[in-house]
Amino acid sequence: MVSSTHWLASTAAMRILERGGNAFDAVVAGGLTLQVVEPHLNGLGGDLPIIFTRAEEDSPRVICGQGVAPAAASIERFQELDLDLIPGTGLLCACVPGAFDAWMTLLRDHGTCEIEEVFEMAIAYADHGTPVSAQLAEILAGVSGLFEAHWPSSAELYLGDGPPSQGTLVRNRPLADTYRRIVREAKTARGREAQIDAARACFYQGFVASAIDSFLASAVVRDSSGRDNPGLLSGEDLASWQASYEEPVCLSFGGYEIYKTGPWGQGPVLLQQLALLDGFDLAEMGHNSAEYIHAVVETGKLAFADREAWYGDPNFVDVPLETLLSAGYASERRRLVGERASAELRPGGPDGREPRLAQATSGSASGLGIGEPTVGAIGDTCHIDVVDRHGNIVSATPSGGWLQSSPAIPGLGFSLGTRAQMFWLEPGLPNSLAPRKRPRTTLTPTLALKDGGARIGFGSPGGDQQDQWAMNFLLGVQAFGLGLQQAIDAPQFQSLNAPSSFYPRRRVPGRLEVEGRLAPDIVADLRDRGHDVVAGGDWAYGRVCAVARGEDRLLRGAASPRAEGYAIGR
Repeated sequence: MVSSTHWLASTAAMRILERGGNAFDAVVAGGLTLQVVEPHLNGLGGDLPIIFTRAEEDSPRVICGQGVAPAAASIERFQELDLDLIPGTGLLCACVPGAFDAWMTLLRDHGTCEIEEVFEMAIAYADHGTPVSAQLAEILAGVSGLFEAHWPSSAELYLGDGPPSQGTLVRNRPLADTYRRIVREAKTARGREAQIDAARACFYQGFVASAIDSFLASAVVRDSSGRDNPGLLSGEDLASWQASYEEPVCLSFGGYEIYKTGPWGQGPVLLQQLALLDGFDLAEMGHNSAEYIHAVVETGKLAFADREAWYGDPNFVDVPLETLLSAGYASERRRLVGERASAELRPGGPDGREPRLAQATSGSASGLGIGEPTVGAIGDTCHIDVVDRHGNIVSATPSGGWLQSSPAIPGLGFSLGTRAQMFWLEPGLPNSLAPRKRPRTTLTPTLALKDGGARIGFGSPGGDQQDQWAMNFLLGVQAFGLGLQQAIDAPQFQSLNAPSSFYPRRRVPGRLEVEGRLAPDIVADLRDRGHDVVAGGDWAYGRVCAVARGEDRLLRGAASPRAEGYAIGR
C-alpha cells in the first residue's frame, strides 16, 4: 500500500512493490519521482526525515536527512551583510542537501533492489515530462519575472517561451542526465551496497558536489532581502556530512505508541499536545465540535510556544525533552487552557528554566517564494508512506530544494534548499545559527504502533501546520474511530498564533483558519470563545497521506483529495 502527495510517485512506488521490492525500495523510488513531478515542493537539493520500522521489529528508527549549515555560516557573517533575518530564497539560506544521502542510506541498509531500478521512473519522467499542476503553473507564472531578470539558469530550465500552463508537459533533461550519471558511475563498483555507496560519493564528493562548489564560488544572486548576495555552502561542506540514524521520540496515547523525530524538527510538538489532550474527554466533545476544536487549538498553542522557546539541534543545545513530554509538566500546562481563546505565546519553564523567545524583527520581504513555498493554502512540501506485504512500514516527508528557492545549478537540473532561513540570528536561542548545526525544521513524519501489530504511517506537507493537520487526522482515527479516508476528509483547521518558521517569520495572534465546510453554528461558537476565525476554501488545508496495517493484517491507505494525492494498493 502506498500513499503520497502525487499519483505518479504513488504508482512508481507500487511498481517496485509489484516487482517484488519491499517498502524501503518502493519509498525511495517514489521519493525520487516526487523530485521530478513536484519540483516546486521538493528536489534533489532538499532535505528529508524518515521514520520506519521493519516487519520483525516494534522499535522504529529515524534517518535524519536534514543537512547542516555551512561551516562559513555564522551570526557574525550575516551581521556583516547587515541582515537581521536569513533570507528565504537565494544562496545564503542553503544548507547541505540531505535528502539524497537519506534515501540512499535507507535503500542500502534495508532495501533489496538494485540502484538502477529505483531511479528508473524518475529518469523517465524527467526525460519525457509530467503534467503541470495548477499550483505549479501558478508558481512559475509568479516567479517568471525573477527568473528572467536574475536567475537565468532557472528561466532556461522552466520557462522556455514563457510560463507553462496547467496540463502541459514540463521536462527536466538536465536532472535526468544527473540521475543517469549517478547510476552509471555507481555501477562501476562491485556489489549492490558498494554501488549505492558509490552513488552517495558521486553526489557528496564527486561531480555533483563539484558543480555546486563551482557555482557558489562565484555566484551572487538576488534573494528575498531584495539584494544580491553570495552563498556560503562549499564542496567541503558536502563532503564532510552524511545522513545519520537516530532513535525516535515516543509517547503513549490512547493505546498507541506515537513516534516522531527529535527536536531538530517540530515532531515533538504533536507529542506534547497529545500529553496535554490526555486530560480531556475528546470523545464526549464530539469530533470537530466547537469544544473539541477549542481544546485542540489551545493545547496546540502551548506546545508550539515550547517549540519556539526550547527546540533546536540537540547536538548543540540541551533540549529538556523528557520534562516537556512528562505527565507532570503536561498537567501543569493544561491549567492554562481556559474557556476563552488566548492570543499569547506562552512557553513553559521545564525543570525551572526560564524560557526565552526571539525578539521581534524588522525583516522585510519581496517577491513570491519569500520563504515557505506555498501558493494559496494547499500547503508545501511532499509526503509518502508505504507498507508492504511483510509489514515493513515507512513514513517520509521530503522537502526543500524547491525550484523557486534558489537558481538551478547549471548542468544539474535542480536547486539548493533554503532551510537555513529557519535559524535565528539572535545569539543564545536554541535555534540560533551556528556552523554545522541543523536548523529546527517543520518536517515531521509519524508512525503509530498499537499492541496486536497494528501500524499507521502518516504525515502531511504544510510547514508549521503539518502537525496540526496530522493531529486532527490522528484524533479522528484514535478517539472517534474514523477510517483513514474519513479522518483525512474531515474539515481541517489551523492556528497561526505561533511565529512562522519561514522568512519573514510572521505571526497572527489568535488567528484560527477553518475550512468552509465547517458548520456555521460551530464557527459562531468558536468566535464566541474568542477565536479570530477566518473561513477559507472548502478543501483548503492539509494534504495528509496515510497507510496502515491492521490487527487483521489488512493493508489500508488514504490520501487527501485537496491536491494531487493518491493512495494505491492491492
